[in-house]
Amino acid sequence: MHINELLTVVCEQGASDLHLKVGNHPIARIRGKLTPLTQFKRLVQEDTIAMAYAIMASDRQKGKFKENFDIDIAYSVPSLGRFRCNVFNQRGTVGLVLRVIPRKIYTIDDLMLPKVLKTICQEQRGLVLVTGTTGSGKSTTLAAMIDLINATRTEHILTIEDPIEYLHRDNLSIINQREVEADCKSFSSALRAALRQDPDVILVGEMRDLETIETALHAAETGHLVFSTLHTLDATETINRVISVFPPHHQKQIRLQLASVLKGIISQRLVPRADGQGRVPAVEVMVATETVRSCIEEKDKTKMLKDVISAGTAQYGMQTFDQSLYFLLSQDLITEEEALLRATNVGEFKLRLEGVMATSDLAKSNMERGMSIAQGGGREAGGAVPPQAPAQPPRISVAMPSAPEVKITLAR
Repeated sequence: MHINELLTVVCEQGASDLHLKVGNHPIARIRGKLTPLTQFKRLVQEDTIAMAYAIMASDRQKGKFKENFDIDIAYSVPSLGRFRCNVFNQRGTVGLVLRVIPRKIYTIDDLMLPKVLKTICQEQRGLVLVTGTTGSGKSTTLAAMIDLINATRTEHILTIEDPIEYLHRDNLSIINQREVEADCKSFSSALRAALRQDPDVILVGEMRDLETIETALHAAETGHLVFSTLHTLDATETINRVISVFPPHHQKQIRLQLASVLKGIISQRLVPRADGQGRVPAVEVMVATETVRSCIEEKDKTKMLKDVISAGTAQYGMQTFDQSLYFLLSQDLITEEEALLRATNVGEFKLRLEGVMATSDLAKSNMERGMSIAQGGGREAGGAVPPQAPAQPPRISVAMPSAPEVKITLAR
């Protein structure tokens, strides 16, 4: 079988990933769940080697794989689209994982992301980080934000990726996309060169090392708007991760530098929809305010960021993961079981569902008024609302006092 046959089936079934392992049927990740494609035979070593070499088009790529035992590459099929591939050795055999990259770039509304992301895209300079685990939709969110800038502003946008995923076409902006090892040697070297290429907006696919992080901070300081990603779970962990990369005697300076350039952190997790039509993002959003900057500058205050974020919903559009989950649950987009499974503070979340809240009713009302998402269907539903799952109004439970029992006696 040829790799393109498998990818055709994967795309038809709306899968996000394809796993190929010797001894197993091909396995697709469909709406977050691994599903064996039993219509295909179990793979043998010759199958995976043939597929790997079909993807690695150049001798340079094959040589790198033989030297390093793994390689990241992009693969294109004209009738299907693009795929991000990792070929690797495991237990003496060759394995592959391919990520589907949609040809369509979805909008912030399509992806059901918080509308405050549109405000963040209006920033002229600074650092914006999109974080989350592998497969949480970071690249798709970044593509939506870059596409919004491309459609609304006249800028020079430069992306540095490994490999290039979404292909952007010039709109109001001009976009140059560089691929590590194809167009440049590394993230850090390309980022240093970018400062001499007159960019307004720079997208760095991932901040992997000290040199890349340091150069990204410098680029943000010198008047560029820099987007990048990290594999962290929330805003507080992201701050700590960036600072911990640097030697201890530099960390105070980096705290001051990060506080001055950071514009926002967007952390996301994908949660299965209640209607079974794909997944919806639960998103934590931190916007850099004076209070947030103070928490970043002072090490002892960094742990207070969660409370600062939860208090800034109405005014700044910030939200914690638990607030996002509660809002999605109130919109009937996710189930209570899935919300509890992914809540940061399960005990507090349960109390909130039961109606016991530490905050006042006014604070709760302000919070929910400040949170808003467009009723899209997400990437897995093609951006459209599934027909069997129309947008639902928020669920509001109001406890009505029972009417007193009244007895009427009629006089004769």
